[in-house]
Amino acid sequence: MALIEVSGLKKKFNLEAGFFARAGGKYGRYVSAVNGMDFTIEKNECYGLVGESGCGKTTTARLLVRMYDADEGGIIFNEDESEKPVNVRELKKNELKDYREKVKYIFQDPARSLNPRMTIYEILVSGRRWSGRKYGESENRRDASNILEETGLSAADLERRPSEFSGGQRQRISIARALLMNPRLLICDEVVSALDVSIQGQILNLLLDIRTKRDLSFLFIAHDLKVACYFCDRIGVMYRGELMEEAPADILWNRGAHPYTELLFSPKGNTNVKPAAETAEEGCVFANRCPYAQSRCHSEKPMFRESGPGHRVRCFK
Repeated sequence: MALIEVSGLKKKFNLEAGFFARAGGKYGRYVSAVNGMDFTIEKNECYGLVGESGCGKTTTARLLVRMYDADEGGIIFNEDESEKPVNVRELKKNELKDYREKVKYIFQDPARSLNPRMTIYEILVSGRRWSGRKYGESENRRDASNILEETGLSAADLERRPSEFSGGQRQRISIARALLMNPRLLICDEVVSALDVSIQGQILNLLLDIRTKRDLSFLFIAHDLKVACYFCDRIGVMYRGELMEEAPADILWNRGAHPYTELLFSPKGNTNVKPAAETAEEGCVFANRCPYAQSRCHSEKPMFRESGPGHRVRCFK
């Protein structure tokens, strides 16, 4: 049984803003950020979601923790086989709070996600102050010290402030804050993209160690497909709100089949990205950039087909 099951997930945003913005209908203008996502994250698995900026990766992740509410689709959380599966979209206030303790979000930029006026200790235990469970001060101190040391820092750092740390150290603090609640799933949203290459490797290896010790699952969001192939077990390649390809990381590395996957591996980098559609398209969303596109690709939407064990491709080619 998968830890998280996502099916038919959709989210669109109004392109107009403000009190007098039109609310859709004939003249409304929307952008489909997520358009029918289907994937699962198994227990103790790292699932990667990869694509260019603006493809909908972060929106998908935020839908999982209800930062945004989905327009359509299902999000099912299976913490334990002996317990009833949880429909995340139907959770009320206290139930949602409990769910968010089990699914923790680590942001891309630790400098913006860590309050500069708080000490590291206050940052780490802030989530516990809103928890349904009561924690004592001595327990908080002990656990905060242990979690800092587990992430490569020192218990002596508890009374320091975020400005006194480097970017890599701040990211370690963000990881420690998430781990203090003993979650089942970590959502890592571009957690290494703002770091130097040498520091990236240290953070990735730290996350791998944590996964082994704590039996954690991950949703790992990245724009660098090579980094994702190093860290993840399975990877979904996303473009304009849709999955283009999904496969085990080693298969995607050696035998990626979709033309968009080829583009992400290209040494020329990712250029000329087309923004998400304002309205639904009949054909493949990648057709205008695809070197293999035929007339059928512009008029008919390809469905996922099995290309091999655990390997799905949304392409007529």
